[in-house]
Amino acid sequence: MKGVEIGAFHLGVPIIQGGMGVGISLGGLAGAVAHEGGMGIISTAQIGFKQPDFMKNVQEANLRAIDLQIKKAKAIAKGHGMVGVNIMVALRDYAQHVRQAVESGADCIISGAGLPLHLPALVGDAKTKIAPIVSSGKAAMLILKSWDRKFHKTADFLVIEGAKAGGHLGFKKEEILSHQTQGLLDIFKDVKDVVKGFEEKYQRHIPIFVAGGIYSHEDIIEALDAGVDGVQMGTRFIATHECDADDMYKQAFLACREEDITIVTSPVGMPGRAINTPFMQKVAQEKQPIRHCFQCISSCHVANAPYCITQALIEAALGHFDRGLFFTGANGYRIDKIVSVKELMDELIGA
Repeated sequence: MKGVEIGAFHLGVPIIQGGMGVGISLGGLAGAVAHEGGMGIISTAQIGFKQPDFMKNVQEANLRAIDLQIKKAKAIAKGHGMVGVNIMVALRDYAQHVRQAVESGADCIISGAGLPLHLPALVGDAKTKIAPIVSSGKAAMLILKSWDRKFHKTADFLVIEGAKAGGHLGFKKEEILSHQTQGLLDIFKDVKDVVKGFEEKYQRHIPIFVAGGIYSHEDIIEALDAGVDGVQMGTRFIATHECDADDMYKQAFLACREEDITIVTSPVGMPGRAINTPFMQKVAQEKQPIRHCFQCISSCHVANAPYCITQALIEAALGHFDRGLFFTGANGYRIDKIVSVKELMDELIGA
């Protein structure tokens, strides 16, 4: 299993640990993954929820926490792998999060939950690498064409998220439920065809990582044999000692059965895959009261939102199963033990 070159960076292990918010993938997990030669990703979504002034100063608390968590991860990584951040385009403070991540020394920014059309301008001439998350060749073309035309830049790498991924999904809910979505490796072929033209223009290789349904060493080998450069995995890293979530959060995955995983509606405006907790069962029946608006999602309108996603994700990160939103990939039910990041990485690369 060979590594991946991303500009001046070398990933000895072609694995990205997917960004998981709120508070699931912070500096502890990201740093541990990078230390083992992979790409550790911090999610900036309401990253400052444990800051003492979070309720009063959400924006300041988040920006402060971005800086703290990137520096924590870098200290743990000790120069190995890459430490990056996942920043959702849907965030109201998207631009501020990007600028703070660059200032704090993030090696890369991965951006999805919307089209990151202005990401190159926000990063400027910094050394921070940029990558869009796409779910189709069409989306890849739209983003790369826009970046090329407006900023004379292209992606440093891309992440494809298929329909089996956890969290927010770039497909219609009906397509996911009826299994009419395009297969992950078929999407890869389409995206690869799009990327070729930009590789030729910019005279460099643009690595492509795939995510969604990747669970085992065998899954990774199958993807690599198909020509991908690497994989992104989120859910499997939840069941590690270094994962930043409460232990009860991890226990929810050990107890999860296949029939407990469902497709939910998110206030972000996209479908998502999650564990069907008592809270999400209530949401399916009726709109849940929102007692405090965190002004987190640009597309969210309190009057119409089915629930507060920030509060639901915070409750989950704190281990409150009955009150939380627990995002998971399609294979989350297969998790049966908690291991160290090193043990997991060794298993995944077949060491």
